[in-house]
Amino acid sequence: MQGKIIKGIAGFYYVWCEDDCLYECKAKGIFRKDGVKPLVGDDVEIHVLNEDRHLGNIENILPRRNELIRPAVANVDQAMIIFAMAEPMPNLNLLDRFLVMMEWQRVETIICFSKQDIVSEEEEQRLQTIYEKCANRVFSFSNKENTGVEQIKEMLAGKTTVLAGPSGVGKSSLVNRIYPKAESETGEISEKIGRGKHTTRHSELFHIGRNSFLFDTPGFSSLKIPEIPKEELHHYFTEFVPYEGQCRYLGCSHIHEPDCMIKEKLEQGEICQSRYENYIQIFEELAETERRKNWRNRK
Repeated sequence: MQGKIIKGIAGFYYVWCEDDCLYECKAKGIFRKDGVKPLVGDDVEIHVLNEDRHLGNIENILPRRNELIRPAVANVDQAMIIFAMAEPMPNLNLLDRFLVMMEWQRVETIICFSKQDIVSEEEEQRLQTIYEKCANRVFSFSNKENTGVEQIKEMLAGKTTVLAGPSGVGKSSLVNRIYPKAESETGEISEKIGRGKHTTRHSELFHIGRNSFLFDTPGFSSLKIPEIPKEELHHYFTEFVPYEGQCRYLGCSHIHEPDCMIKEKLEQGEICQSRYENYIQIFEELAETERRKNWRNRK
């Protein structure tokens, strides 16, 4: 029988199958032997062990359309990143890292800024202006006042969406507004394995409508950029892309070289200062990673 993994907790995988039933499954040992780990979102084939108790084994993982590293999910159409505009103040460095990650994995991104009700229109516009060139869409909403939630539902329709963001930004509240059954379903499984049900500790998928799935992922406070060549980093800062090839030097890093079009656009206000500073920080981290890797290879 075929199905889709909608949750993975403590070695158990919960598979929604074509008979509209949820099966609790273990993965065959051959996956560990081959170094393959089932992911939430995987389309799989299972062998039913007990039809009454809905128990089974995952026999085969079907080919993935894509696979995200962080959060670790498969077969997604878009990412929706939730950051609060205040309380807590948005960590724009973390947001920029997530955008690089999604660009690197070729996943369309929607940025949603929460807690619209506690910031000024000027602050909301400031954040909108910074990121309107960096994502497919930038949006603001308020869980407290229930503004913008219906528009978010429209953006999720017909898509498989991964929802991610740091803790404390209202992500779980949004999920419960979009899909009221989420808390009870999470609680049932969490109680079964002895986990608390108030904090998202694992990736889980909710069927929120026809051909519409939502991945809710654990909150994060840091994000390591994959080991992409530092010379390629500028490709993943999308507001840099229109100025490709317009610098004086071929292969310009956009940091030290003179006659750099990116730095010129920075001075003109076309590129945001915080985005550029985060670009430099990530570039230097990638350079340090390369230096350490080369040093280890010489030993």
